[in-house]
Amino acid sequence: MLSVMGAITESERSLIRERQGEGIALAKQRSAYKGRKKTLTPDRAAKMVQPAESGVPKSVLARDYGISRETVYQYLRQAKLE
Repeated sequence: MLSVMGAITESERSLIRERQGEGIALAKQRSAYKGRKKTLTPDRAAKMVQPAESGVPKSVLARDYGISRETVYQYLRQAKLE
């Protein structure tokens, strides 16, 4: 009995994920699915690079800019690519 209920639940979940994927694809076609806005402006992100290169800890930069440490690393990687 439990295995039957588990199989039904699994198939329902796959249908939900399929419909969600279709909705996301349609939203991307309409340019409505853009993702989250950037936390820092390009100017503030550029100003963060110099202290990071001079040895200021990333955790201090994260606290000063009000972002997470991982976000600091992402901005620094992006700046390095540009």
